[in-house]
Amino acid sequence: MATVQPTSADVIEIGNEFYIRAQSSLAHSQNRVLLHGDTFGIFDQYGDIQPYWSGEQGLFHRDTRYLSKLELRISGCRPLLLSSSVRDDNILLSVDLTNPDLTLPSGQLLPRGTIHIYRCKFLSDGTCFEKFVIHNFSEFCVNLDLSFAFYADFSDIFEVRGNKRNQRGRRLLPEILNDSIVLGYQGLDHIIRRTNIHCSPAPSSVSENGFNIPITLEPHQDLALSLTITCESNGSERTATGYDRALAAITEERTKDPLAQVDIYTSNEQFNDWLNRSVADLQMLVSNTAFGPYPYAGVPWFSTVFGRDGLITALETLWIAPALAKGVLAYLAATQATTKDRRRDSEAGKILHEMRQGEMALLDEVPFGRYYGSVDSTPLFVLLAGAYYERTADLEFLHSIWANIEAALQWIDVFGDLDGDGFVEYARQSDSGLLQQGWKDSQDSVFHADGQIAKGPIALCEVQAYVYAAKSKIATVAECLGFPETAERLKSQAAALRDNFEKAFWADDLCMYALALDGDKRPCRVRSSNAGQCLFSGIAPLGRHRQIREALLSPFLFSGWGVRTLATNERRYNPMSYHNGSVWPHDNAMVAFGDTAFRDKELATKILSGFLDLSIFTELHRLPELICGFPRHAGKGPTLYPVACSPQAWASGAVFMVLQACLGLSIDARNSRLYLYHTALPEAVPSVRIRNLRVGNANLDVMFERYGQTVGVNILRRQGDIEVIATK
Repeated sequence: MATVQPTSADVIEIGNEFYIRAQSSLAHSQNRVLLHGDTFGIFDQYGDIQPYWSGEQGLFHRDTRYLSKLELRISGCRPLLLSSSVRDDNILLSVDLTNPDLTLPSGQLLPRGTIHIYRCKFLSDGTCFEKFVIHNFSEFCVNLDLSFAFYADFSDIFEVRGNKRNQRGRRLLPEILNDSIVLGYQGLDHIIRRTNIHCSPAPSSVSENGFNIPITLEPHQDLALSLTITCESNGSERTATGYDRALAAITEERTKDPLAQVDIYTSNEQFNDWLNRSVADLQMLVSNTAFGPYPYAGVPWFSTVFGRDGLITALETLWIAPALAKGVLAYLAATQATTKDRRRDSEAGKILHEMRQGEMALLDEVPFGRYYGSVDSTPLFVLLAGAYYERTADLEFLHSIWANIEAALQWIDVFGDLDGDGFVEYARQSDSGLLQQGWKDSQDSVFHADGQIAKGPIALCEVQAYVYAAKSKIATVAECLGFPETAERLKSQAAALRDNFEKAFWADDLCMYALALDGDKRPCRVRSSNAGQCLFSGIAPLGRHRQIREALLSPFLFSGWGVRTLATNERRYNPMSYHNGSVWPHDNAMVAFGDTAFRDKELATKILSGFLDLSIFTELHRLPELICGFPRHAGKGPTLYPVACSPQAWASGAVFMVLQACLGLSIDARNSRLYLYHTALPEAVPSVRIRNLRVGNANLDVMFERYGQTVGVNILRRQGDIEVIATK
C-alpha cells in the first residue's frame, strides 16, 4: 500500500504524533467501524484489515484481536476503491471496488474499471459475515485470481494499545480444510482462542496464509461468494445462521432498542443528520446484557462496560430513553464491590469503573478485569437512581436496588471521605491503579496555578456537586420507600455540603470554583470546565451561576466549538492535550445541562450551535470523543484529536442533553408533569418537533418554534393524563 505523506496544510506534527485538521482529506480516517455486543471490527476503506499508523485495525472479540490481517487481491494487485460507506444504521459496511490496469497470466490486458466488486459485511455475536458480488462489464471472457490473505495475532486489547508483555501464549498449528482455515492460540490463561474462516463456494486452494480462488467470468456475468469469520474460545463453536438470516435478526433487534422510539425532527437538516447519527451510534454501542441494555463506552479502546461512561450516557438520554438508565443501574448494582482489594481500588459499596475479559485481565497483568478506580462512579450511580425515579416513578425497581444504593451512600460517607471533612476524595491504593480518578484521568490533569501537580488525596469540585445532587434526589426516593429518617439525614447532609463547598472551593479571583482541593486542603486555583459541571446539581447559588457562565463563555474557555477543559491562560494549557485544553462533547453537555431551569440559556445555545457546526466537519456527522482546543477561525474547520474514540457513547449522547437544556425540559413522572423552563433555540435551529414522548402511561407530541428571541410551544397531540407547564 502506498503511504500518504502528510503536508503542513493537512497535519500538525509534534514528535511522533499527528494532529489532523478536519478539512484535510487525511482527517477522514481510513477506518470503518462495526460493532455488535462484545465484537467489534476496525477496517480500512477497502474493507481490509492492515496496519495504518496506529495499527488498531482488526476483528476483536472480548478484548482479543482474532484477526489482524485481511487483504483482498485481484490477480495479486490491490483493487481500486470506488466508494466506501457504513449504512445509516451502522449495521452494514458496503464497499465498491474495481480492478486496476492488469496484465493477466494469459497475456491479456484488462483495462481498469472492467471488473466491479461489491463487498459488504456486518458483525453478529462473535461472527463477521461478508459477501462479495463480482461482475464483468466487458464484452469478453475474463480469467483472473481472487485471493484473501489472513493472519491472527490474538493480541490482547492492551497489547494493541502499546502494553508490552514479558511472555505470551503459543500459536497452534493451523487447521486447513477444503473450504476453511482455523487459526488458533493457547493463552497463558489456558484458554484456546480460535479464528475460523470459511469460504463459500470452496476456494481452489487453502493455505495457512489464505485462500486463492481462480474465477472465470463471461461478458456481463456475476459471481457471488462469501466469507464467514467466527471467533471461538475454549472449544465453543458458533453455529453460523447464514448471512441473510443474521442480517435480518440484527435489523429486527434494533427495532426493540431503547432508542428505537426516539422521534425528534428539526427544521435544520444538518442537525437532523447529527442527531440521527448519534441515535445510530448509541444503538450500535448498546449491548444487551443479562441485566438489561448497557452502552459500551467507545471504539476501539473502550468497547466494554465503563461505570462512569455508562452512567453519564444514561443521564444524557434519560428524558428520551429511560430504559437505558434502568439497564445501567441494574448492571452496576450487580457488579458493585463488596470487599476491599487494594490492587483493584475496590471497597465495599463502590461502583465499577471498568470491566475487561481479555487474557491480560484474566491473568491480572492489568487490574481491569473488575476495576473500581473512579471516584465519581459511586455518586453518579446514586444520582442516576434518583433522576431515574423522577423520570419514571418506577418505585418497584428502586426498591429492588435500594440495598445497593445504601451501600453506595455508605461508601461516599466512609471510604470516600476518610478524613471526615465532608468532601469525597480519592487516592489510588496501588501503583498499578489510576493516579487521577475523576473523569479527567490523565496524570497531569489536577494541578495548582503554578503548574505543580497536586498531591492527594484529591477532592474534585464536580465530584462534590455529584454527591450533593445524589443525596438531594435520592432523599425523595427514601421518603417514597418509607424511610423518612434516612431522607431527612440525606437532606441535612446535602445542605451542609453545599455550605462547606461554597467556603472551601469558591475563588473570587477565578470567578468560579477551584478545580480541586489537594491533600493539604489547598485549592487548585485553576479555571477549568469542572466548575461548569457544578451548575446542574444545585450546589451553586444563583449568583454563582451567572459568574461561572460568564467565565465559561469567555475566549479563555470557549473555543468557538465548545468549552475547553482548561482555560488558555493556565500554566498547563495545551490545546492538543487529552484533558488540559481540549474540548469534550460530554463535558459540554454536562455544563450546558446547568442552564435547564434558568431563563438565560446563552451557554446551552452556544454549545449546541458549536457542536452543530462541528458535526458538519466530522465524518458521518459523528462527534468524536474530543477535539483539540484551538480557537475557531472563520473559514477553518476544527483540529481533530489523533486517537479520539469514534464512536464514543457519551459523545453520541451529548446532543440529547444539550437539546434538553435548551428546551428547559424536565419530567416529573410521579405527578405526570412535563416542565418547560424558558425554552430557547439557537438561530440555526428554528423549530424542533418531538413525537411520542412517553411519561408513564401518557404520551404526547410537542412542537417548539422560534419567533425572534422567543420560542412558542404547541402541544400537537396528547394521550393520557399529563400536564404541560411552560415558564416563559
